Amino acid sequence: MLRSFVGSSRGTDNRRLLRSRRLGAVLVAALLCLAGAASASAYDRLLRPPGHSTFFGVTDTGDVPGFTSFADAVGKHPAVIETFHPWGNSLHTAIPRWGTVAARPMLAISTSDPNDGHEIITPRGIATAGDDDYLIRLNSSFATRNLKVYIRPLGEVNRCLNAWAAYDCTGHSRGSAYSPGWYKQAFRRMYIILHGGGTKEQIDYRLHALNLPRLDRKKGNGGQPDSLPAAPVSLVWSPLPGGSPKTRRNRPSHFYPGDKYVDWIGTDFYSQYPVWPSLKRFYGEYRSHGKPFVLSEWGVSDGDDPRFVKKVFSFVQHHSATRMLVYYQDFGPSNRYRIQNYPKSRAVLDHLLRGGGFPTFAPEPPPPPPPGTPTSRIGTGG
Repeated sequence: MLRSFVGSSRGTDNRRLLRSRRLGAVLVAALLCLAGAASASAYDRLLRPPGHSTFFGVTDTGDVPGFTSFADAVGKHPAVIETFHPWGNSLHTAIPRWGTVAARPMLAISTSDPNDGHEIITPRGIATAGDDDYLIRLNSSFATRNLKVYIRPLGEVNRCLNAWAAYDCTGHSRGSAYSPGWYKQAFRRMYIILHGGGTKEQIDYRLHALNLPRLDRKKGNGGQPDSLPAAPVSLVWSPLPGGSPKTRRNRPSHFYPGDKYVDWIGTDFYSQYPVWPSLKRFYGEYRSHGKPFVLSEWGVSDGDDPRFVKKVFSFVQHHSATRMLVYYQDFGPSNRYRIQNYPKSRAVLDHLLRGGGFPTFAPEPPPPPPPGTPTSRIGTGG
C-alpha cells in the first residue's frame, strides 16, 4: 500500500513537472515570437518616409539609363526603384544597380518565368515549404547587407491574368492550390521568413502557430539554418482595388493576410482604368488598419492625360496615409506607359514634384557598387 501510494505521488509530481515545463516552453516561445514582431515593427518604422513626406519612385527597366532618363524627364531623382523579379531570381545585378542609382528598392516577386511564362511555384507550394531556400536567401541578402527593402510578393492577386490568381477571367476557380486561403498562408509564410529575427526553433514556432510546416531548406549545403537574422524589410500587400474580374469573391478583402503579416497596403491605378470610386473605397476600407498606403504602380497609358496626373497627386495630398507612389514606365522607348511620350503629362508631373514633400533620397540608400560591377541583365531586370 505504501509503495503504491508513493509511486502514485511521484507519478503525479512528474506529470505536474512535465506540464509546468511545457507551459514554460510555450510562454518562452510566445515571448520570443512577440520579440520578433517588435523587431519587425521597428524595421517597419525605419522604412517609412521621414516626417510627413512621401516617397516618389519609378519602376526598374533593368539598366541604369532607364532610371536616369526618367529622372531627367521629370526633374526629380526617384527615392524608390521597383524591380520585378520571377521567383528564385538572383540579385547579383540588381543590388549593384540599386546602389548605382542610390534608390531604395522595392522587390516585386512573381511566380511566372519571364522567358516562357511557365509557372514556377503555386501559392500552396509556397505555403507548404516548397521553396523556402529562395526566401532564406533573400532574408540573408538583405540582413547581411543591412539593405532596407520593400518586398511586394504576388501583387495584383485578384487580377485573372496573373499565374497566382485564384480565379480565371471568367470568374471560375483555378484550383485549390490558388485559393484565397492558400494565398494568405503563402503571404504569411513569406512574411515570417523574410523578416526573420530568431532561431530556427523560434521561426518554426511562428509557422506552427499558423498550421504551416516548419522551415525547410532543401538545397543548402549546410543543412537547416540555425537561425534567420532580422532583415530590414517591409512587406507590401497590393491587390487591385476592384478586382479583375470584378466579382464578389474576387474582392481584395478575401485575400488580406491579416494585420500581423502586412507592413504596407497598396494598389495599382492607371489612366486607362481610372475608376476613382474603387480606389477611394479601397483606401477607406483599409485606412483603419493603421498601415502606410502606397500606389505600388500608377501611370499614364494610351494617350496624354495631364488631368489624371493632377488627380493622382490630389489623391495623395488628401489621403494622408499615402506615403509612396511608384510610376510604372514599362520597358523600351515606344511603350504606352513611358512618360517621355506624353509631353503634357510629363510637364505636370515635373511641376508637381517640385512642390516639395518628396525627398530626393530615402534614408540610407544602397551603397554604390565597386567600379566595373555589372548592373544590368537583358530580359529579367537582373
